[in-house]
This record gives sequence, structure tokens and C-alpha cells, in this order.
Amino acid sequence: MIIRRRIKGTKAYYYLEHNRRKGKKIIKKEKYLGTSVPKDIDKIKEEFSKELKSDLYRKIEKIKKHFQKEWKKLPKSVKEKELENISIAFTYNTNAIEGSTITLEETREIIQDKIAPNRPLRDIKETELHNRVFLEMLKKKEKITNDLLLEWHKEIFGQTKQDISGKFRNYLVRVGQYLAPDWQEVKPRMNRLIEFINKSKLNPVELAARAHYRFESIHPFGDGNGRIGRLLINHILWHADYPMLIIEYKKRASYYRAFPKGEESFVDYFLRRYISVHKKRI
Repeated sequence: MIIRRRIKGTKAYYYLEHNRRKGKKIIKKEKYLGTSVPKDIDKIKEEFSKELKSDLYRKIEKIKKHFQKEWKKLPKSVKEKELENISIAFTYNTNAIEGSTITLEETREIIQDKIAPNRPLRDIKETELHNRVFLEMLKKKEKITNDLLLEWHKEIFGQTKQDISGKFRNYLVRVGQYLAPDWQEVKPRMNRLIEFINKSKLNPVELAARAHYRFESIHPFGDGNGRIGRLLINHILWHADYPMLIIEYKKRASYYRAFPKGEESFVDYFLRRYISVHKKRI
């Protein structure tokens, strides 16, 4: 979303402009601001964003409604089995995105059958521990805090990355071309993120998207940020009664491409991806 200035004769006129690609077409939406940029431009941007997403919100609420109807019908033992299957898929995909050598079938063997494949011990341990943290996260509706995120990190990486597990970084990190904020900014930025999450009135799916984008932008840990960030997504969704989202390893390219385009583009990607994954519930 950008502010566009146009000259007509001797006067300047301002518009909010939002462009979205649909296939090979660019769809443009505009909102007239006036002959100057209003002082409450942030509020206007927020309202315009809601207008643009109104159709997406309707679909998301249908997804929630149908998911809850389906879930309530399931016996307790079936629910437990379903969550185990979700954990297997989520653990495989989130670890694979970060370079784990464990396959989906091997993930199932590690979690269900307690069979260790001929793979690096680090990958096996992180599979076991991620599964444990994920299932515990679903059982307990804990308030999101820095301490909770640090605890997740320590539990997952405490046996494989002892030197950095459960600690915010105190050094600079670069992810590809992206240079993360100075380490001295990590704690203040994380405090603001936690406050934003806990006070937000946003739709939970949009909140999950913005929280994930901002968390990954801060990159508070020396390693493991992607896995903790994707746990954060599903904590927000699950405990707000929405079905979860698994970012698939095989579709990771679109996920990666969405980050450099900025927060609004990432949110747009995330909402549409969420709807696409759960389209059978619309």
C-alpha cells in the first residue's frame, strides 16, 4: 500500500493505492485522501486494508465455523490421533524448510514407532523435541511471552545447539541479503511484538501473519527462528479456534518470496494461502 501523488493543473491530489497480482494481471484499488495527506493516515490505511480484505475475512470465518463443527463431532481418541498426524506433517515440513534430512515417512517412524533412521543425530533429536513442544503447546493455552518463546527454543534445541538454545542473540545475523536488526534492538523489539500480539483486536489469521512477519524480521535467535516463528503462527490460530496452517516444504518458494516484499504483501500472501489450504471448508 502506497500514497500516490497526482498533479492536475496546478493542484496536487493524494490517493492510497493498493496493487495485487492475480495471475498475469495487476488489480489496482484506490482511496482518495484529499489535497494533502491526512494526519490520521495510519488509521485510514488500517480501515482501507480492512475494506480490501472484507471478502477474505468472510471466507476465513466460514472456515472457522465449519472447522469447529467438524472438530466437535470427533471422539476424543480420534482428536488425539488427528493432532498426532498434524504434528508429524508440521514437524516434517518446518524442519525440512530449515535443512533437516529427515523425510516425512522417517518423521512418522520417529514419532509413532520410536524408530531412529540412519540420519544425523541432531536431526532426529530436533524431530522428537519439536513434536513434543508442538503437542504440549496445543494442550496448554499459555499467554504468549518472551519467556514462552525462549522456553520453546530451549526445549527444541537444548540437546543440539546448547550454546544458543533458550537465548536471544547478542551478535549480528544475516539471512541471505537481509541483515537483521542490531542485537541490542532484539529485546525492545520483542517486547513491542509481544505487546502487539496480546493487545491486538485483529482477526487471528491476520494476527498470525503479522506476528510471524515481525518475529522473522527481528530474527531474535542465533538459529531456529523459522521453527519458533511457525510455532507462533499455530499457537495463535489454534487457541483462537481456527484450523492450523502448515507451510509446506515443497511450496516454500512462495513463502520465501513473500518476505522481501514487506509486511502488507506478506499478510496478503498468508491470508490467501490460508484460504487455499482450507478451501474445502468454505
